[in-house]
Amino acid sequence: MKLGLYSITYLGCWYQGEALTLPELIRTAKKFGYDGVEIDGKRPHGNPLDWPKASCQELQRLASGEGIEVHGVAANNDFSNPVPEVREAQICFVRELIRMTADLGAKQLRVFLGWWGITRHPKLATYDIAEGYWPIIHEKFSEEEIWGWCRESLIECARYAGELGVTLALQNHKPIIKDHRDVLRMVREVNSPHLQVCLDVPLMPDKSAAAISEAARAVGSKQVMSHFGGEFDRNADGSITGVDRIDGVITGETNQYYRDFARAMNEIGYHGYISYELCHQLPVVNGETIGIEFAHKNAQLAVEFMREIIRTEYGKKPTRQATPELSAIAR
Repeated sequence: MKLGLYSITYLGCWYQGEALTLPELIRTAKKFGYDGVEIDGKRPHGNPLDWPKASCQELQRLASGEGIEVHGVAANNDFSNPVPEVREAQICFVRELIRMTADLGAKQLRVFLGWWGITRHPKLATYDIAEGYWPIIHEKFSEEEIWGWCRESLIECARYAGELGVTLALQNHKPIIKDHRDVLRMVREVNSPHLQVCLDVPLMPDKSAAAISEAARAVGSKQVMSHFGGEFDRNADGSITGVDRIDGVITGETNQYYRDFARAMNEIGYHGYISYELCHQLPVVNGETIGIEFAHKNAQLAVEFMREIIRTEYGKKPTRQATPELSAIAR
């Protein structure tokens, strides 16, 4: 796997302080040792309204000059809204992101089925407000009806992606998707070579080695993107420990399940990107959310942490491949 830095880490919404510009992001990625960057598709980074073709090509030239690949763009889209005008606006948004992805020379656009979004209140981002009104909007509609809206929107967007040589990567992200089986169901129903999979282990409900292996083999060659997250500290012996933080509480270490995931990706022959994202509410010190230095620390340790895991796990000969039965399921 190659290592990417997802620009949400430096969007200026989770820490106290301003966002990095995209040129600054590219130089930071190079400084820390990443192979590429993934651009978040919203302001102040990657809203397509701000990125005409000439600007995209200029940024791509800058990145190439730094030896950094702009490998992907991330759409924060919601195809689940019951209001048709809202869904149509989202289709327009994703179509423009597809155009921007192509103009940047990137290969994939990460997409959601549904997304509650974040709010900034008063300065820092939070999920709480948007998550609160999500059930109110959807409560009168069945899961299958919502699923159908998402499918029809993706069918249309996959057609636009194919016209510009872009691949949509459907992430296993709630609230509509529960696990990789839902992702594969949608991919089958859309039935387009321009819709593939973005399987992320932090989003899996079961992170046991067996579950990770099963999911990886089921996804197989459809896996085209991935992400990892967490917070990192260096131990006295020089090793690095990663932890998850949910609602301000550290919930456990990430070391083992990232090793299991890298091993599973090696088994299926995945050599695409896994991008680091710092995308959660951060610690509060003396009553204030910490600043950009926390993002710098974690982005720097994250690449070292995952580079060692990839080196170790990809240095091993795969012991099994995706079975024909599971590959057929994935298709």
